[in-house]
Order: sequence, then C-alpha cells, then structure tokens
Amino acid sequence: MTAATTLVSVTRFRLRSVRFLPFFMLHANRTIAQIRKADGFLAGAVQRDSDHAFWTLSVWRDEPAMRAYGGSGAHRKAAPLLAEWGDEASVAHWTQPGSALPDWPDAVHRLRDEGRALSLNHPRPSRTDHSFPEPRMINGMRL
Repeated sequence: MTAATTLVSVTRFRLRSVRFLPFFMLHANRTIAQIRKADGFLAGAVQRDSDHAFWTLSVWRDEPAMRAYGGSGAHRKAAPLLAEWGDEASVAHWTQPGSALPDWPDAVHRLRDEGRALSLNHPRPSRTDHSFPEPRMINGMRL
C-alpha cells in the first residue's frame, strides 16, 4: 500500500521594520492557534530567522484544506496586514507522499527553486529573485 499524497507549503516573510514586530507576533500566535485546529492540517513548524525573517512549513491533506485555512479566521485577518508590514515574502507548494514534515534545508531549496514572490506594498529588490541570505534559524517550534 502506498502513502497518500499530501501538499506541502513553505513561506518566508521578512518584516521591514522592528516596529511591526509586536503586531506581527500577536497575529502569528492567533494563526498558530487556528492552524492547530484546521481540518486537513497534518504537520507544521515555524522558525524565526535573523534579520526579522520568519518561516512556516506545513503539510496538508490537500489543496482545498490549505486554502480553506488561508481564507478564514485569524489567517484571513492577518494576511492583508503583511503587505504593509513586509518587504520580502515568498511561498512554494509541492506534493509529496506521506505526511512527514520535510526538513528545513529541503524547504529552503524548494522555496529558492520553485517559489514565487507575494505582493507587498514596500518590496525589496531581492524579494523577486529569492536571493535571501542562507537562513540562520534562531528558534522555532513544531505545530
């Protein structure tokens, strides 16, 4: 018997100023609470990087489950604010067999090779070519 195919999502978001950090953390905590209860969420992790960058890695039963989470609740409220607060944001999705969380080096590689930049009000030039520095993860947690 083969393992079911799941959807993986990796994101990287960089705050353009430390003044947004308290607001970002408030919304991040709310979205973490939401994702833990989301239908179709299988595994996840978040990491804080140096230079005000934040990473998410999540595994979903399928794309509709991931989209339902993103379009509702705390995530839906936070997403529009990120366009103003950030100067780099990108996402990549891929499918894999099974629900195991990929390792961070693989996720970083996927984001660089397959990712797309998200729309921001104040983008840095590096946001479109994924030339962000090699991550230096400060702390993180599994979801």
